[in-house]
Amino acid sequence: MAASATTIRGARAMSRALVAPSALSTTNTLLRCRQQTQFLSGRCAVSNRLQWTPTRNSSHSPLASNNGTPTRKKVTLPSLRTMYKKGEPITAITAHDFPSAHVADQAGIDMIVVGDSLAMVTMGMEDTSEITMEDMLLHCRSVARGTKSAFIISDLPMGSYEVSPSQAVSSALLMVKTGRVHGVKLEGGAEMAETISAITRVGIPVLAHIGLTPQRANSLGGFRVQGRSAESARRILDDALAVQAAGAFAVVLEAVPSEVAEIITQKLDIPTIGIGAGSATSGQILVQIDMSGYFPPGRFLPKFVKRFGDVWGEAQKAMAGYRDGVKSREFPAKEHVYPISAEELADFKKSV
Repeated sequence: MAASATTIRGARAMSRALVAPSALSTTNTLLRCRQQTQFLSGRCAVSNRLQWTPTRNSSHSPLASNNGTPTRKKVTLPSLRTMYKKGEPITAITAHDFPSAHVADQAGIDMIVVGDSLAMVTMGMEDTSEITMEDMLLHCRSVARGTKSAFIISDLPMGSYEVSPSQAVSSALLMVKTGRVHGVKLEGGAEMAETISAITRVGIPVLAHIGLTPQRANSLGGFRVQGRSAESARRILDDALAVQAAGAFAVVLEAVPSEVAEIITQKLDIPTIGIGAGSATSGQILVQIDMSGYFPPGRFLPKFVKRFGDVWGEAQKAMAGYRDGVKSREFPAKEHVYPISAEELADFKKSV
């Protein structure tokens, strides 16, 4: 069971030589030698493994490397369905890039939506009609890299699905294959039923969106609450039933009176995700920028938004602290700089 003593001594000597201080000083890399004892088939074998662990001295590091192991089970359509059947509210939030997806995923959000609202809150556009498929795909890929557990949905931008079901299928396939999302969201009710059916037939989940549909704000007379009349409320219910029959796995109800949303939720067999539709829906969604308070004072917020944080205020504090630290030369301090030996520094000074 014992390995050759000569072999062990030789391996240890080689390890000591390889990790000699002189070797470490000439490279900016730490060499670690681990000696492992392995018991295989009743025999003990000693193996020396040399592991190089590079020292990172760059000004940034890949956050994704710390996001490789999911902290919870992956959210899937069946798990969303289970939540719905159990009456557990589904949490959904928008995300537009890697950091916003990363924080949402780590916070335990069930569903992340790459909303076309990024046109306004991330890209500075006037409304969602400006954003293109290329824009959406770029942001989808960033969100996908930051998400390990949540179910990812992407909006189909205006002009990418309305022409025909075949156009919508092509766009949805591109979102899944290139954007790396799990499903798509599109606006419209009964008139989009054929399109929803076509997309689901190729195996892509569809989240429908009815009530206030921002891409159609011009035809609605602006961002107005929908379903305030009996006729309008009945039309929204008909739309909800139509998208359900077409195969949508859930439906967003936006800016609808809570009483109407509650009745629609009771009439459906799929989850309703509310935004400005009261608390009786199967789940809720908000724009992350809005609910986290990442905007300057005085910005308009819809009535249905609750600010759960003050990211703008905290970011401003940090920025002001950095500015003051630089101006006063308090930053960088001794703990923020890299050392050089006195001998090397003396040699350098002589050389100049």
